[in-house]
Amino acid sequence: MSDMILVGDRVPDFEMETYEPAERRFGNFSLAEARKNGKWTILFFYPADFTFVCPTELADLAEVYPQLKEMGVEVVSVSTDTKFVHLAWRNDEKLLENVNFPMGADPLGKISRMFGVYDDETGLALRGTFIINPEGILVGSEINFYNVGRNADELLRKMKANVYLSEHPDEACPAKWDEGKKTLKPSEELVGHVYEALQD
Repeated sequence: MSDMILVGDRVPDFEMETYEPAERRFGNFSLAEARKNGKWTILFFYPADFTFVCPTELADLAEVYPQLKEMGVEVVSVSTDTKFVHLAWRNDEKLLENVNFPMGADPLGKISRMFGVYDDETGLALRGTFIINPEGILVGSEINFYNVGRNADELLRKMKANVYLSEHPDEACPAKWDEGKKTLKPSEELVGHVYEALQD
């Protein structure tokens, strides 16, 4: 567990095999390549193909994927299934018909262990979402247990906030911040006066 990557850490380069639904072929994801291309990366771990909550999460993620892609974000869903199982599941499960992001295969649990989501008892990954910036730094981390699905709209909001802050490093985004809303500029003057700063 001591080798687990924490928020603020640089993520070691890694590669994994993928099934690419958009091209109907097998492929490969490389973090080094994503960094080289100046891309943000979202790793979306889930327990297993052919299960129950998982297809609802991937279908939800597929709804915001076009917006994430426009923002220069690489999205990769990851489970401990093989790329062959990904292909079969994508073809069989109607909920996944709009899933076009790469589906990463981590059958040995190497990447899942790296991010602290691997469950030794089951050989599955917990529901983990990780945001990596173009410099390879982990800037966002969320882990849920097996029975609680995630909200892709909230992930999109967090992603927009991270992109905004990368362009405005002297600012901070308050709770529920979304595009067009006020941000905060931490300073001595702001201490005790956040309410006033957020008024229109």
